[in-house]
This record gives sequence, C-alpha cells and structure tokens, in this order.
Amino acid sequence: ATKSPFRLKKNEALLTFEDEEVAQRLIKMGEHTVDLDNKKAYVKVQPVTLEMGVKFQLHVTISGKKINVFEVPDLSIPDDWMRDKLELNFYRSEQGGGGEVENVEYDRQSGAAVITFLTPGAANSFMKCTSYPFFANGRCYRLPVSQSTDAHLEKFQLYCGISKRTILVKGIKDAEDDEEIVQDMIEIHFQKPTNGGGEVDKIKYSSGGTCVCFEE
Repeated sequence: ATKSPFRLKKNEALLTFEDEEVAQRLIKMGEHTVDLDNKKAYVKVQPVTLEMGVKFQLHVTISGKKINVFEVPDLSIPDDWMRDKLELNFYRSEQGGGGEVENVEYDRQSGAAVITFLTPGAANSFMKCTSYPFFANGRCYRLPVSQSTDAHLEKFQLYCGISKRTILVKGIKDAEDDEEIVQDMIEIHFQKPTNGGGEVDKIKYSSGGTCVCFEE
C-alpha cells in the first residue's frame, strides 16, 4: 500500500494517539481551549480524511533459466554472428556459470541480450555475479549480468478513508515561540486525561503548512 498524503495547512496540528478511543472522544468534544504560552487558544478538533491511496500485490518470479546481459559492445559484425558469440561465450561453464544455451535474444540498439539456458537452474550460478567476461575480436569485455525476473500486479485498488487514531487541530493562533515549543504545549494539553486526552504516539504542528504521509 502506498502512503496516503495529507496537506497540513498553516497553524494546524496532527496528533496520533496510541488509543483509538481517545481520538474519537476528542473529536466528539469538538472545541478545546489550549494554553499556549499563557495565552488561551480556542481550537477545533476534526477527523482526518485522507487523500487517495493505492493498494496492490506485486509478484516477482526469478527465472532459473534466463539471464539479462547489458552493455554488449557494438561490433561491426552481423547480428547473427553476435548471437553466436554470446551463445558460445555463455556456454563455457568453466568461466563461472552457464551451460547449454537454448536461445539468444539480442538487441543491437540497446546493447542488451537475454540468454535462455536449456537446463532449469543454470541461471542460478549468476545470482551473485555482477559482471561476466565476454571475449570478442581478441578483447575481453566485462558485461553486467542479472537473472531475469517476471513481475506482475494483482488486486490493484484505490482507497481512501479516515484515520481512526489521528485528529486534526485547527485554529491555532500565531505564536512568538518556535514550532517545537508550540508543538510541545499542544501535546501536553491533549495527553492529559483531564482534557479528555491520552498518550500521544506522534504529533506534527506546522506554522506554515506542510505535507504529511500516513501509512496504512
């Protein structure tokens, strides 16, 4: 699930409580009088409605037969010859992996290739290999390699909702103190049981506005 954004406007605060009942009780109370540096501030408490988020499942399958090869040198030879050289090079198991090759897909424009081995599990020997020697035209090139993966999404859905443990405090007046001091005074007020509050898990106050992200 992606994180859900919430735009905190100027002189607003978000408080997330450990207990859901505390947040719901404060919302029902509606208005509160907070002591900010010996000045009374009459604030309103509202529920937090989150913006749209995305939830999905990502399934990744690592192939045991295919590897991806990158930075294949652009040599002045036909594509068929290059495929043959790639097949011969990765067939040489004594160089650290490989085996009998079933198919070679080569794209000159991107300088990439996909090597498919005949034996399942042959690609596993490249799991910890970041580069592989490739011999052509009397030179040895070190080509980046990686195991081929297949990824697909399932259960993709959009969602939005109301944070049950978080409240939005609005109407906080401008104060001469810095944000941290004002935030501390707000937290002290709302964590007192005599004010209907409880233990605060997280708090964020902004004198100028900011964007806050909620996790599912």
